Amino acid sequence: MIDLGISKIALIGAVALIVIGPEKLPRVARTVGTLLGKAQRYVNDVKAEVNRSMELDELRKMKETVEGAARDVEGSIRSGAQDVQDQLSFPQEGEGSGLDTASSYEPAPLYPTYKHPGKKWRLKQGAVPHWYKARAGVRTKALSGAARVARYRPHRFK
Repeated sequence: MIDLGISKIALIGAVALIVIGPEKLPRVARTVGTLLGKAQRYVNDVKAEVNRSMELDELRKMKETVEGAARDVEGSIRSGAQDVQDQLSFPQEGEGSGLDTASSYEPAPLYPTYKHPGKKWRLKQGAVPHWYKARAGVRTKALSGAARVARYRPHRFK
């Protein structure tokens, strides 16, 4: 950047002292310091933004290569699965086992079939009966803060 040595800084300070004067010099020095700090922060922010954009571009390129590889793998798996399905559904000539199962073959579904839950789907199977909760002293209802204070406040004697 700018090569400032001790001798150059002393020369600049002496000229500033003569031109600006000793009364205004501290205020001008503070102003120059704050402006230099703002400029330095701005330059650092710009550098960080450029670095982020470069990393984002690299990540986008990496994402595209991974997606391309995934598409290739998916295509090869689909073609292999299609070949296997074709071989299973249409047997080759000379492979006849005497059974005509190829025409009635239906592959099993890849997902389970829907089963209606029945009438008791709202009931909890592991629920504790109310009589047991009452006997064991388990709270079944929540109390508000004011109700709890009123319930547990010691009674005054009359």
